[in-house]
Amino acid sequence: MQRILIIGATSAIAEHVARRYAQRAARLMLVGRNLDRLQVIADDLRVRGAESVHVHAMDVNDLPAHEPMLDAALQALGSIDVVLVAHGTLPDQVACNASVELSLREFATNGTSTIALCALLARRLASGATLAAISSVAGDRGRASNFLYGSAKAAVSAYLSGLGQHLHPSGVNVLTVKPGFVDTPMTAAFRKGLLWAKPDVVARSIVRAIDRRKAVAYVPGFWWAIMQVIRHIPEPVFRRIRL
Repeated sequence: MQRILIIGATSAIAEHVARRYAQRAARLMLVGRNLDRLQVIADDLRVRGAESVHVHAMDVNDLPAHEPMLDAALQALGSIDVVLVAHGTLPDQVACNASVELSLREFATNGTSTIALCALLARRLASGATLAAISSVAGDRGRASNFLYGSAKAAVSAYLSGLGQHLHPSGVNVLTVKPGFVDTPMTAAFRKGLLWAKPDVVARSIVRAIDRRKAVAYVPGFWWAIMQVIRHIPEPVFRRIRL
């Protein structure tokens, strides 16, 4: 039986990951800001086969609340086999350009809070556990359309890369998840096309990557090839392209 901690559990991707673990009769701890929504998801997961589901309300930007949340998770689950850090927002780049305060707040939500959580988790997880966090393909190269979000995710990706190397001797695996475009409520206003994936498809890839103890997972996998091309465009050329 697996013991799973999901932070940012009300996100569409996280909810579908939780459903997959519920089908395995796992024990789950769900963390998010909206307690009512967490309770609804928890009830659904119990019907889907979860052995037990606990919920904990927390704002990820409340850094002093992180450690008590981890204490509660360990008390509820006994130990932790898998952690998925899945919270995030999609900032309005134009609004961020006009407000340093907003930029720093969005960077904290998408970058700093994840790093803070992973730093604490690194000291709590035992050999064999997996720490997975959702970054983004946007972190592979800054683009004018979302460079505040991309810079936060770049920080997360770099941190997880180093943390994975640091924890490797201890037997804890660190997985950086890099989704591309995902059709979720957060992206409801965007026009969808061939590159867009459904949350369940992304969740399946995440669980598979965790099972295989991968270090990095582009989801869907074709984003690896796309980002190889984008990352290697010379900077003078890149600055003339609209992406």
